[in-house]
Amino acid sequence: MKAAHSGRKSATMLGVGFDADDGQVRLTRGKNFALVGGSEQTHATMQETVVKINEHIDRQGKRLEDLTVGEAREICQQVSDSLGR
Repeated sequence: MKAAHSGRKSATMLGVGFDADDGQVRLTRGKNFALVGGSEQTHATMQETVVKINEHIDRQGKRLEDLTVGEAREICQQVSDSLGR
């Protein structure tokens, strides 16, 4: 991680799942995201969601930290709709 005082904005999507009951600790980090916990299914759903969000952001030629709140909401809604959620 870069220091917060570097002058450059940064952003990360954080996903936390609380439904794991199998004793597994799941952690996935990638471009713009960190996912922690969840059942196998929940964790996979979180992974699919953040990958699709990143694809939308990339198609717009932007970075996560450059999105307005409205743009981020719109992308999340589009991804949610496309995944049937």
